Amino acid sequence: MDHERDARVISALTAELPEGTVITNPDSLQAYRRDRAEDPAAGTPLAVIRAGSTEDVQAAVRIAAREGVGIVPRGAGSGLSGGATAVDGAIVISLERMRAITIDPAVQMATVQPGAFNAEVKAAAAEHGLWYPPDPSSQEFCSIGGNIATNAGGLCCVKYGVTTDYVLGLTVVLADGKAVTLGGPRLKDVAGLSLTKLFVGSEGTLGIVTEAVLRLVPARLTPTTLVAVFPTVDGAIRAVVDIKAAMRPSMLEFMDRVTINAVEDLLRMDLDRTAAAMLIVQSDEPTEVATAQIAAIESACEAHGATEVYATTDPDESEALIEARRQAIPAVERRGALLLEDVGVPLPRLGDLIEGMRGIAERRGVEIAVVAHAGDGNTHPLIVLDSTDVDQRERAAVAFGEVMDLAIGLGGTITGEHGVGRLKQPWLADYLGDDVLELNLRIKNALDPQGILNPGALLPTP
Repeated sequence: MDHERDARVISALTAELPEGTVITNPDSLQAYRRDRAEDPAAGTPLAVIRAGSTEDVQAAVRIAAREGVGIVPRGAGSGLSGGATAVDGAIVISLERMRAITIDPAVQMATVQPGAFNAEVKAAAAEHGLWYPPDPSSQEFCSIGGNIATNAGGLCCVKYGVTTDYVLGLTVVLADGKAVTLGGPRLKDVAGLSLTKLFVGSEGTLGIVTEAVLRLVPARLTPTTLVAVFPTVDGAIRAVVDIKAAMRPSMLEFMDRVTINAVEDLLRMDLDRTAAAMLIVQSDEPTEVATAQIAAIESACEAHGATEVYATTDPDESEALIEARRQAIPAVERRGALLLEDVGVPLPRLGDLIEGMRGIAERRGVEIAVVAHAGDGNTHPLIVLDSTDVDQRERAAVAFGEVMDLAIGLGGTITGEHGVGRLKQPWLADYLGDDVLELNLRIKNALDPQGILNPGALLPTP
């Protein structure tokens, strides 16, 4: 540890940034060491910068670049892959105070700072009869900056797409402290390389987003919600495949028995505890089309053995059913510590993935709950463990890797929306292959030659 350099860095940060922006108190630093993934390898930062502007971020990055100190960008800390895990001796730049939202209804766009919560953007857009579609289950407490960093999806992405489909422009602070504006309030803009999209999903390894221009759409119609209960997982998955082959619903979600019981323990909704699987499906088409879609969905579910199918157009009932899905991860979390993944496969292989995960759980003697954005093959296996049991922790870690190996073997991905972060980084090379990994590293080295931006996240550290 270079104490002289550390003192010099803290002195420079304190001198150049507004009063109260720099945090160095050891107790206060603890709150910024981990994101929701609870990475056990989290380090202790040298300082935390609670930035209030792009200029604050620039000043901190310039000092870090001059001194060769690592930088870990951080939003709401709701990430699930360790992407905001602190590194010993690095500077955490927190964007939580940057919460401004401006809606321009004339062009149906929002200009948003990265600390604004997803739900806050939705609420601001709704005041003008508009909607921001990306909707992670954590929308009430996840930030737009984090959504952009991981290219987050959500429950409606099966029809409406993911974060990158709504990002029109970004202000990004680069590794040398320079701020650049990419894209902007233009729906069609193909001049130059598509650099805006390069930063979406880059997990803070290429630059730090300090503002975003987001595309909005007209508020959608009130959806019809259908819930189907199945005695077998295979029947539910077959219904999913048939539904997607015939139409594009606005939501198509899956919960297995462990998840159903965990949600029932939490919410007491009178869910069927004996069910092997449950689908939650929505159609937000105009009434006549939605009625036909829901009837076809009901037929598909019954054809594959659904024992109960219920549909409603009541907004409150619909919201209660969707809340059951949104509460899936917090509900399972009450059963123990979680190792949470978001592996995805081509839709026809979804059944093979879920069956394979059941086999892994049995072999390793761990519980794996599965909840999924079934309509696009993106699953969230939740490995439940007693964190005080060393043997169980080891078996869970092995299962974690085997789930990713399984997804890769089925032509899938190690992450659909949560990002690689630090927890999945060891599997990135197996997923990308040597040539594509080398191309990723070439881009990283060109934009961050010192390797100071989020070291150890997403890409291997040289």
